Amino acid sequence: MSTPSSVVVERADERNRYEIHVDGKLAGFTEYRDHEEQRVFFHTEIDDAFAGQGLAGRLVQEALTDVRAAGKRIVPICPYVAKFLTKHEEFTDITDPVTPEVKGWLRTQLY
Repeated sequence: MSTPSSVVVERADERNRYEIHVDGKLAGFTEYRDHEEQRVFFHTEIDDAFAGQGLAGRLVQEALTDVRAAGKRIVPICPYVAKFLTKHEEFTDITDPVTPEVKGWLRTQLY
């Protein structure tokens, strides 16, 4: 019988991302930039060593819950976040569409 893992999700503002840690090791992250009242998610990644454990879903669920608590809105440029939102309608009320304007703004933030 294996020992249960400790899984923690935390916002790392200095890196503009939410991170998920398993037993103290970084297992993955979802990156964002804030644009006025919107939190624009553009990339999610889980380390191969932690794949298949449902960590991406947990990470995004907790990140979006934090966005709601902060009174912000979600823009799902990241394909994983967009797919997650199709299955989790509880976030529809705080989700904004991906527009060319937001994509253009994001490019100015990243490059």
